Amino acid sequence: MNYKSLLVCMIFALVMQSCADPSRPNYQYFPNMYEPVGYKTYADSDAFSNGIEAQIPVEGSIPRGWEPYDYPDTNEGYESAKTTLMSPIEDVVANKVNGKELYGIYCAVCHGNKGDGQGILMTREKFLGVPSYADREITPGSIYHVLMYGKNAMGSHAGQVNAKERWQIAQHVMELRNKLIK
Repeated sequence: MNYKSLLVCMIFALVMQSCADPSRPNYQYFPNMYEPVGYKTYADSDAFSNGIEAQIPVEGSIPRGWEPYDYPDTNEGYESAKTTLMSPIEDVVANKVNGKELYGIYCAVCHGNKGDGQGILMTREKFLGVPSYADREITPGSIYHVLMYGKNAMGSHAGQVNAKERWQIAQHVMELRNKLIK
């Protein structure tokens, strides 16, 4: 390429640039990809029939992954779970190991590593009256129910551990209880 054609190309580029109008942006193929529409959370919108962005689930629908739990959060529900609720998972080493690990994370701070009610929060007197598993008549079903809803000063752990993990913890708690009452 000679210098004349290079000079012509440069002059052409400068002329084209000088013709550009900064008040008129270039054509955008999908403008919403470049300049998104700013919707506010729960703001009025014509996109939905009720006028807001967030929609209420269809009546009778079940969220994905949700499993029904038919025992109510009452003393009667606790007693019913204690006598009739049975673990659906197998009593195998893998479940026991995971249950022990989860117990150490969520339960041992109050109930102690041995289940004797002497966790670090109890010994530091942050919570008083944490019972030993040997002092209570518990079953896997009652443990699951308490993990699901909470009881007395203990809150629900349903948000932290899923159904299988609750059963694994219940298996470990029953092992601890058996060691304590021997």
